[in-house]
Formats: sequence, C-alpha cells, structure tokens
Amino acid sequence: MALFKKKTPEETPAVHDTSVGTAADVEAVMKKYDRESNTRVWEGTPKKVIRYLMALFSLYCIIDTVFLTTLQERRLPVFLGTIVLIGFLTFPARKGDGRVNHLPWYDVVLLIAGPGAFFFYAINAEQVIQMSARVMQNHLYMIVGLIGILALIELCRRCVGLPILCVAGVLLVYTFFNLMGTPSLEQLRMTLYQVIRTMFYTTNGIFGGPINVCAKFIVVFIIFGAFLERTGIAQFFISLANAVAGAAPGGPAKVAVISSALCGMVSGSSVGNTVTTGSVTIPMMKKTGYKGEFAGAVEAAASTGGQIMPPIMGAAAFLMAEFTGEAYGTIAMRAILPAVLYFTGIYIAVHLEAKKLGLQGIPRDQLPKLGVLMKKIYLLAPLVILVVLVSTNTYTMARSAAIAIVAAVVVSLFDRDDRMTFSKFIDALEGGAKGSVTVAVACGVAGIISGCITVTGLASKLLSAIVNLSGGHMMVALVLTMLCCIVLGMGVPTTANYCIMAATCAPILMDPSIGVTKMAAHFFVFYFGILADITPPGALAAYAGSAIAKADPMKTGLNATKLAIAAFIVPYIFAVNPQMLFVDVSSAFQVVQICISALLGIFGVAAALNGFLYRPIHPILRIVLAVGGLGMMIPGTLTDIAGLILVFGTLFYQKSSAKRLAAV
Repeated sequence: MALFKKKTPEETPAVHDTSVGTAADVEAVMKKYDRESNTRVWEGTPKKVIRYLMALFSLYCIIDTVFLTTLQERRLPVFLGTIVLIGFLTFPARKGDGRVNHLPWYDVVLLIAGPGAFFFYAINAEQVIQMSARVMQNHLYMIVGLIGILALIELCRRCVGLPILCVAGVLLVYTFFNLMGTPSLEQLRMTLYQVIRTMFYTTNGIFGGPINVCAKFIVVFIIFGAFLERTGIAQFFISLANAVAGAAPGGPAKVAVISSALCGMVSGSSVGNTVTTGSVTIPMMKKTGYKGEFAGAVEAAASTGGQIMPPIMGAAAFLMAEFTGEAYGTIAMRAILPAVLYFTGIYIAVHLEAKKLGLQGIPRDQLPKLGVLMKKIYLLAPLVILVVLVSTNTYTMARSAAIAIVAAVVVSLFDRDDRMTFSKFIDALEGGAKGSVTVAVACGVAGIISGCITVTGLASKLLSAIVNLSGGHMMVALVLTMLCCIVLGMGVPTTANYCIMAATCAPILMDPSIGVTKMAAHFFVFYFGILADITPPGALAAYAGSAIAKADPMKTGLNATKLAIAAFIVPYIFAVNPQMLFVDVSSAFQVVQICISALLGIFGVAAALNGFLYRPIHPILRIVLAVGGLGMMIPGTLTDIAGLILVFGTLFYQKSSAKRLAAV
C-alpha cells in the first residue's frame, strides 16, 4: 500500500554528485525491479480523462465504505471491476513500454472483457445468489467467471509480479485435480466449472476475506495517505530528523533512520519510502563518508522497518485488529518493543560505523532549527485524530480514516507553502486510486490462494507436512514458515502482504501441535512478509537504495539484511516467549526488565555484527558479544544475567585495551 507514493523524476530532488544516482538512474532501476513503477505514459485529453476517472473512484470508495450499505455480492465486483479497469489503463503488458498514449489491441480487449466480467456479476448478483450451485449449469456465467479470473491474473502479473502468481497457479492446478473424480470430458468440464464457481461466484475465492478487507478498510487508508503526503509531512519528518540527529557523528545516517521510521510508519511501501526519503538522505550519507552500499542499505532497512512502526504500521495495525479480534490500542502497544529494538539496532550500527570511519556530523548552522519546525507541528494533527478515533472506538476504522482525510485537507490550509488547492485535491484522489490497484489485485489473488487451501482441505495437509518436517520442534516449524513468508511477500505491498500471511501462514503456527499464540503468530508472519523487501534476491527496497547510491544491488541487500538483524531474531523470541509482546506479563517491573535487557541485548548483537566498539573486536569476542546479546533479548532472569556478564565483560575489556593502546 503506497501511502506515500514513489516520486517521479520531476519530483525527486536533483543530485549533481556523479557518485550518486540521478533521478533518471533511480527510475531506470525501479522500472527494472519494481512493477509498480512500470506505468503507461498518458498525455493530453486521455491523461485528463483517466485522472478524473481515478479521482471519482476514490470518492466512490470513501462514500461506499462510510455511508452505503450495498449488497456485498454487488459492491465487491463493482470495486474490483473498476480496479481492473484502472489497472489495465495504468500498467502495460511489457516493462519499459514508454510510448505515449499507446494502447495495443489486446489491451483494448482486456479493458472491455476484464472489467465487463466483474460488472456482469454485479448486475446479476441477486440471480447468482438465487442460483447458488446451479450457476454451474449456465455456460455464459462460467465463461464470464473464467474471463474475470484470467483478467485478474494477468493484471497481477503486470503490477505485482510472478512469485504470488506461481503460488496461486500451483494451488489452482492442485485444486482442479483434487476435485476431479474419474477422468472424462464431462468430468473435466464439471470440475473446471466447479473451480470457476468457487473462485469467482463465492466468498471462498476472489471475493473472500482479503478483498473484503481491502474494499472496506485499506483503500480509505491509502487515500488518506495520499492526502497526508500533500500536506508536506514527509519533508517535515526529514527536517525534524535533521534537527534532532544531523549534528551527531555520522549524522546523515541517523537522520535516515529517524526520518524513514517516521515516514515509513504511515507509508505502507518500503520501496516508495526508500525513494522518497533516500533521494535526500543517501547523497548526504555518501558525502559524509559512508560507502554507497552501506548508505543505500541504511535507507532500505529503515524504510522497511517503518512498516512495523506503531501506531500506524503502514495501516497493518488496523487490519491486524480486524483479523485477530484484538483492540487496535492493544496491537499498537504490543508492537512497540520489537519496533524499538529494530531501529535501535540500526541506529547503533550506523553510530559504530561512523566511529570506526571517524565520520563527523553536519554543521549545526546548516541544519533546520527545531524551534522553527515546531511551528508546523500541526501537520501531525490528522495522524493524531486517526489514532485517537480508532483507539477509542468512536467511529469505525473506515469512518475514522475519512475524518482524518478531512483533517488533512483542513491542516494544509494553514500552510502557505503547501496549501491544498483543487488541483492537489484531485491529485490526492488520483494518487489514492492508483495506489489501490496493486494492493487490491494482490488481495484478489490472495483470495484465490486462501480459497484453494480451504476447498481442498490443504491447510490440514500443510500443517501435517510442516509438523512432520519439523519433527514436532517449534523452531524448525518457524524456520519453514519464515521461508514461506519471504517468498510470498516478494514485491507485495504491506497491507496486501499481511492479508496473505494472515490467511495462509498464521493459522498454521496457531495450531496446538506447534503452539504459537495468536498474537505472536500474526506478528511473526507480518514481520517476515515485510522483510522480503530487503532479503536478497527479491530485495526491492535495497535495489532502490542501491540505485540512488550507485552501489552494487546485492551488496546493498546483504548490508540491509545485516542492519535489520533484529527483525530476523526478535520474531523467533516472541514466538517462543510472547512476553516480549507484553503477553502474560505479571508486573510493571517485569515490563521494565524485559525492555532494558532487550535493548542492551540488541546493542551486543549490533556491535558483534559491526566488529567495532572502542577498537576493532577480535572474532572470538564478537561471538561472545552475539551470544550475550541474544541471551539478554530472551526474556528471563537467568538469561539476562548471563548475557549481561558477557556483554559488559567484553565492553570493559575493549575499553581497557583501547586505553592501553592509546597510552603506548
């Protein structure tokens, strides 16, 4: 979900340093790796028509989710049919097709047939409900359903990518053969019709839980993000981070960590946030003295971490409340410590790197003044209003987001430099609709995946397979689930990513034979789905950072993975011991103990990976630091004491040896 859109070459600040990628370089790499960046080029009247079509769609979504009570079998096909229409108008069949106002004949066919199939269902919704299973006897309905499924799959190929399609394709084939009895032409036809009906005309397929959540909640949050962006809040976050940390050693890297955490929190797109803030922070980091692959990795890791940053979590916090039945405030509270550990780990790593390289910060006279920035603190009002309304259950999540959109418009009127004009208003609606396409398509395909698992009873078979492979050991089951999440999460936006994980992977972990609690399971799959953006080979956020830094993409991805080590460790800890999520915590003292020991633990792990404290760390001591850090991150008094001895013992030895060397 791109709450902050990726900047176009015209919007990205120009970079004149030849060691840093220009806006054109970034755009080229994004078009290569990120399918959302491969869009058609429209000019003149076609551009205006499509622009206002998207704006009207966003308005319809707000009105529909907040005010209307349309029959679901009609509302969802209309929603997805319009998404398919906008999608084929936006995304060409091949990468790099930059021809202006070009629409080949096959896309014209898809523009008519694809949305037409969904609108046909919407028009005949009541008849479909009445016919129920007898809809398979109507050949026209079956042909329409097949066209709708194929159109959605083709659009998914264009704007999301192949990994999720490969999973869906394998499951569809499995479902077909699972349902088919004795092979014969008639049986083949009936089995095909049964699959089409299940995937297109029931709530066990495309129009299942993920797309319902998307149409009900996600789209309004995407539109809210588009309006919030137009208030200039991203630049405010970057300036605030500069004022707070810019003068510290290696200041630009610390600015990147803080600003990306703040922007990414409401962004919903690791890649989009990397480009938005990275176009400013990465050149600053390289100028300070950081290597290109490290600078790009810092931005990618921090931008990806923004998706786990409460209270917004890229809008996934609101969805997690819906999926788990927990209160939104509880979700946000449980996410605090893992997020703090994540960003503390990155912050410590960049600080130690700066000390190792002897880097300085930005002169204070070149930094924004905190007092001046505080005059724009009102920009946070829409976010505060959204969080308060949802936390207090004053309104539904959709209505709360709609009120926050109005607040964003009102707030912008107080800013002379970034005031909301009619053109900006339409631009925000257009951006919201465009950002909804990839998320909605991914949710539609996630419905197919979930439907196949449900219809075939594959969930129990997958569970049995994982239990057998793991030998009943929770840790092995967690590793297998982690790998599934990273594969399924490749190139998928945050909210759609979580919908997929919640529908497919979380239920497996929650089974009594594995024994992970509901909250821990949902956080586990959410974290590893997000980490696909910085985990090679599908590390899209790292590739975007490498494009700006003009660095090797794979080295940048590996550096980003190392910087984000907390996100690879913490989920295992709270899966085994959910106290880190403040589950089953008995006292305030225990909460304080968990927080302090975990923070000291992440310091030990980050220092071990960096290899420098007061001087370079001996390899054996790095292992000691890592073991001590991990011990302190695992909740428990004995592990805390053992870890504390190892970490502080190494720290004391390092400081003493550094003094002795300095005295020689």
